[in-house]
Amino acid sequence: MNKSEALKLLNDSRDKIDQIDDEIFNLIIKRTSLSKGIVTAKMVLGKDIHDTRREDYIQDKIKTIAKKKNINEVSLINIMNILTDLNKNEQEKFSEGKNNGKH
Repeated sequence: MNKSEALKLLNDSRDKIDQIDDEIFNLIIKRTSLSKGIVTAKMVLGKDIHDTRREDYIQDKIKTIAKKKNINEVSLINIMNILTDLNKNEQEKFSEGKNNGKH
């Protein structure tokens, strides 16, 4: 591979990463938007926002996927913890607003 080909490969790869990042951002927004429905259902069912059973299930699922796909388990768990925290924060915001009569 010469320098010109290497530069093209680098730029093409970066463009693809940018496209994937956009997809990831859209999926995060879509995932987070489900928080309102989840917290509403939890409130009706008398469930706490922090659902350790669900969190344990997600952790187990992550570990299985990491092994199957040969992805660093710790990194994948960190990513999913961030997503879970984001959803819990959104649920808490909605729950507080609902309890204050704002929704």
